[in-house]
Amino acid sequence: MEDQSREYGQQNLTLPHDVVTLPSGGIFYRNKKKSIKVGYLTASDENILMAGGPDLTINLLRAKIFEPEIRVEDLLEGDIEAILVFLRNTAFGPEMVVNSTDPQTRKRFQSTVVLDELNVIKGQLPLEDGTFVISLPKSQATIKIKPLTYGEVREIENMVDLYPQGRIVPKITWRLQKEIVEINGTTDKGEIAKFIEQMPISDSKYVRKFMDENEPRLDMNRNVMTPSGEILTVNVGFGVDFFRPFF
Repeated sequence: MEDQSREYGQQNLTLPHDVVTLPSGGIFYRNKKKSIKVGYLTASDENILMAGGPDLTINLLRAKIFEPEIRVEDLLEGDIEAILVFLRNTAFGPEMVVNSTDPQTRKRFQSTVVLDELNVIKGQLPLEDGTFVISLPKSQATIKIKPLTYGEVREIENMVDLYPQGRIVPKITWRLQKEIVEINGTTDKGEIAKFIEQMPISDSKYVRKFMDENEPRLDMNRNVMTPSGEILTVNVGFGVDFFRPFF
């Protein structure tokens, strides 16, 4: 995968592109790169878009990120989202139709939001190595955690797909095992796994809440007016509606 990503970047360096500022500011990466070159969507990219499937995002990004030293799998999800918004906006404009439900009437309705003014959600700054040190409220353990890369998120999703049917998928445990890199000074993976298995649920929820509030990403929430006259906050996701103009 690494060679494939590098090959794309080297081949496309001379094609038309722009520079996308990363919500993370590069502070979680070894190269500390704050922005990357991203190519514009072309007619040939329709082959990737029409193919669709679970690999749509990664195939599209491998083709459009013009940085030989960067692997798509190593980027944070917030940075991935910023690149996808750039690709959509430069190809189809910032307006996007979203489907919502009116809470008063329970009827579905459509509204148009604009994606050209997205704020970056930023919380606590990480340490130099891109990790956070927090104290868990219940166990009082001191842990060091890091945001998951896009590759790690995909790895968990693949593990879920392959898990035996009828059994409870330990998705939360898997995520914590990748997020937590140190507990009370130890980096031993066996000790960390043992601690996670016995972690109070309040500590687990605290870790999720902390990451939600401190991992840098775009604020994809927008306010829309419902047919009944209320203001409704909707989240612009990256599902079918986001890619609909491509089809």
